Amino acid sequence: MTRTTGFLVVALSGACFGALGVFAGLAYAAGADAASLLFLRFTLAGLILAGAMGVRRQRLPSRKMLLSLIGLGAVFYVSEAGAYFVALQHAPAGLVALLLYSFPALVALLQRFFFHERLGRVKWLAVAMALGGTVLTADLSQGGAKPLGVMLGLLSALLYAVYVVLSAKVAGQAGPLASSTIILCSAGASLGLLVLARGPAFPTTATGWGAVVALALVSTVAAVLLFFVGMARIGPVNTSLVSTMEPLTAVVLSAIFLGERLSTRQMLGGLLILTAAVMLARADASQPEAAGPTKGGPSPGTAGPG
Repeated sequence: MTRTTGFLVVALSGACFGALGVFAGLAYAAGADAASLLFLRFTLAGLILAGAMGVRRQRLPSRKMLLSLIGLGAVFYVSEAGAYFVALQHAPAGLVALLLYSFPALVALLQRFFFHERLGRVKWLAVAMALGGTVLTADLSQGGAKPLGVMLGLLSALLYAVYVVLSAKVAGQAGPLASSTIILCSAGASLGLLVLARGPAFPTTATGWGAVVALALVSTVAAVLLFFVGMARIGPVNTSLVSTMEPLTAVVLSAIFLGERLSTRQMLGGLLILTAAVMLARADASQPEAAGPTKGGPSPGTAGPG
């Protein structure tokens, strides 16, 4: 694989993640609810990745690490994904994706105030830009966004920032395939209990089930595997930069297929958020130990957003 191909593979991964909102919207229109949809997505994707582990004869990590990954999946990943998918029911998919992308700035703040990492002027500027962009993006006057959708989008970004910080300390040691498999399977099992307790609300049309399959295969399995294949070629920092394709794709696809539109103010805010994400990724280029949690999507060794 050439270096150019590596960039294209990561861009394709970002586009696959960016299609998530469209597939979710189609499944919702067919009668699915957030818990049932996430249960189907995580379970199907987790089983496919488990099969890949079996083909490669890859062993599970140690018991302590296994329990840590299960906790990440069953608690933090389920919470973040739940907030994200419910937000999609109350705000445009492109807007929710842009709000999620404020998480690199939140990661930087968590690292500063809880782990006493020195940020430097560039990172502080990026954090300020991301926060300012978030204020602009959370515009309720246009774009069909409801207050609940914006609040849940911001909550999703905060929960994902916590998830990234925690997973960077655990998942990297287990390897990307094993950690993604365990996190997705444990998330699916946790949601399965919830669905069993409250009753399922699965899609009632062939289009809805097709969206569920696409959500699992395209926006989860393919997106995660392409991400790791590309990152192995171009490195985590370049991967972080190219992965800004994700929210851009979400904005374009939601406009084409769902008829959603963002206001000029929201687009400007989104531009500030993405610029801040790029600045944070570039700032980490000279800090190899911090390369894990810079990706605006799945951090290396984890399952990805949503």
